[in-house]
Amino acid sequence: MLILVRHGQTATNAEGRLLGRADPPLTALGEQQAAAAAVKVGSVARVISSPLQRAQATAACFGRPVEIDERWIELDYGALENSKLGDVNADFWTNWREDPSLSPPGGESLTALGARVRAACEDLVAQATTEDVVVVSHVSPIKAAVSWALGGDDTMQWRMFLDVAAVSRVAIRDHGPVLVSFGERVVVT
Repeated sequence: MLILVRHGQTATNAEGRLLGRADPPLTALGEQQAAAAAVKVGSVARVISSPLQRAQATAACFGRPVEIDERWIELDYGALENSKLGDVNADFWTNWREDPSLSPPGGESLTALGARVRAACEDLVAQATTEDVVVVSHVSPIKAAVSWALGGDDTMQWRMFLDVAAVSRVAIRDHGPVLVSFGERVVVT
């Protein structure tokens, strides 16, 4: 099974800001969420992470060697990095939702993100058919991976909500990937 885990909370996403390639650490709550996600998932054969420290810190909670794969890095928000969601120009949001090839100024399109994530998913199919493989990543790449599993396009991401430290599972069957769960929340006690 391919198990997709979003990293724990950072101060930036707790403030409701776009967090792409900036690299803040996990908050104390984020560290607890990361540990809880690892417990929820349990033992796995392989752990892959985005190169950003918030993902690597979450991946380290699985207690296995962590492989870095650049294809799982968050979307590059370019000039929109660190913007509050409500501060982004409404016309840009509308156009971006309709046209996945549109990039924020200096950033990356959902089409480009989708292409790199689909390739990363395809590279894991053989192993994920027989073993549990965890990928610790970010909101946009995980949504792109779920879109891949469902055979959807790059605009499908706009119809998903994925909380921090959420777990999603994709089984690999003879006929292809099957979404088993999406956005399982972790409980921090």
